[in-house]
Amino acid sequence: MNTLWRPRVLGAWQVPATGPVILAVNHAHNVDGPMLMGTAPRPVHFLIKKEAFIGPLNPFLTGIGQLKVDRSTADRAAVTNALGVLENGGVLGIFPEGTRGGGDFSSIRAGLAYFAVRSGAPIVPVAVLGSERGGRLIRALPPLRSRFDIVFGEPFHPGDGSGRRTRKALDEATVRIQERLTAHLENAKRLSGR
Repeated sequence: MNTLWRPRVLGAWQVPATGPVILAVNHAHNVDGPMLMGTAPRPVHFLIKKEAFIGPLNPFLTGIGQLKVDRSTADRAAVTNALGVLENGGVLGIFPEGTRGGGDFSSIRAGLAYFAVRSGAPIVPVAVLGSERGGRLIRALPPLRSRFDIVFGEPFHPGDGSGRRTRKALDEATVRIQERLTAHLENAKRLSGR
């Protein structure tokens, strides 16, 4: 990442040094995941769409511990593998919006709440800023040597403390998560001057 762009990492100390943790990352560009993997203080295991696991990328992504997910169905194997990462004290990376979008956390899915409530792992909000515009040489990538800001926020638990995993409890946790992620994104913009 340092060869192609100029990443600046803020707040990495907020990521717990040990134990399970979920990094909830905004997603405006394909480079957001690799940027976080290259700058995070701990190895990150992302849930990545199965379509990315093709050709030479398949052994590479599998080799660095990324998790394949079929987004067209309730992928039980992906859920089990993700929970396994957390049970083993690892770091699970999730794009709560489910796919690339505005990168503003305006629409998040309930999967993040499920993993957090089920595992008891704290969520660390992460804002990746700087990937929004394409470059002149390679339109599909941000301009080479441009600055990225990767801003880690304060860990939090989204549950209500009851341990309930009902649909209502997960919906309420999702609302709390969205509020925290949106607030973190605004704070990250202020901190980074974007």
